Amino acid sequence: MAGFPAEMLRLNGICPYFSMFPLDFPLAHLSQAGPGEWVLDPFCGRGTTNYAARLLGLPSVGVDRCRVAVAIAAAKMVQVTPEEVTALCARILQGGADPVDVPTGPFWDLCYHPDTLAEMCKVREALLRECVTAPQIALRAIMLGALHGPLQKNGAGYLSNQMPRTYATKPNSAINFWLKRGLKPPRVSLLEVVSRRAHRFFATIPPRTPGWIMEDDSRRLDEHVFPERFRWVVTSPPYMQMRNYVPDQWLRNWFLGGPPNVDYSYEGQIGQLRGDAFAAALAEVWRAVSRLCAPGARLVVRFGCIPSARYSGAEVLMRTLALADCGWAIREVRSAGPSTRGKRQAEQFGRAGTAVEEIDLVAQLEA
Repeated sequence: MAGFPAEMLRLNGICPYFSMFPLDFPLAHLSQAGPGEWVLDPFCGRGTTNYAARLLGLPSVGVDRCRVAVAIAAAKMVQVTPEEVTALCARILQGGADPVDVPTGPFWDLCYHPDTLAEMCKVREALLRECVTAPQIALRAIMLGALHGPLQKNGAGYLSNQMPRTYATKPNSAINFWLKRGLKPPRVSLLEVVSRRAHRFFATIPPRTPGWIMEDDSRRLDEHVFPERFRWVVTSPPYMQMRNYVPDQWLRNWFLGGPPNVDYSYEGQIGQLRGDAFAAALAEVWRAVSRLCAPGARLVVRFGCIPSARYSGAEVLMRTLALADCGWAIREVRSAGPSTRGKRQAEQFGRAGTAVEEIDLVAQLEA
């Protein structure tokens, strides 16, 4: 991306996450923002909009219901050095008692070397007790990004046996895969992985800007929480009937205090709704967001539908704005191309070999 050194863009990739759009999407729109204009992403995911705002020196707030997403995005808002993160990790590993809660069973035996798992659990328990400082928030995101990934010949980049980086394989499938191929978990030095990743992602970062990331439902946002009215809303809502967010992130959810098994609950997730219920829920978000914005604010949305849907993303999105009936006047609707172009929210469905056409919509809040 023109104007930014490659090293400064690395932090945006601290943890792979399938629900995301490329960094150049929010950058292209927010480059038109004036100094000090506040930016909101009500479905912030891993915080790409917020990091784009930081790169441009703009204050921002990100909101998401998924605690994995919130933990990743929060790391993109902190000011910290690689040395501070590495030193914190070393103190945790060197001090205190052995971890209390170490999961057991065939999956855990095959996924992690026992010594590596013990180190992981020790760091996990320390961060569950407290995670408020910049080094703690950064270390948590580094751990989430290193929990699972491919085996590498040039040194351990991940803590697990062979696994995808973006999502965690379900236990039975993972066990069958490893046994069939005779794959055993390597002994990985957690401190070495953390140090390498801390220097990669935090060695060159932009100055910190005002703002924060919050775990909340964007339909229920309290306007009194925010110091200024937002001038920009840049986001990508979950696509209708897209229910993979929590189950596909089950290992990261465990690290953040969840159960050591797949959580298939969907409570509160807009994406799991269908038809009228989905449209009504998303309309609630647009109404809530409008109350937080100044007149003339811009709403920029990337959206699409899963391959099994019988309607277009443009139809669904325009319907939700019409239902909201709160002053968002559509200024532009155009194709964003197929989901295979760049890292898109619907790219996960490429497993079925289907590219999803996405659209970009721009609206303006009328007084």
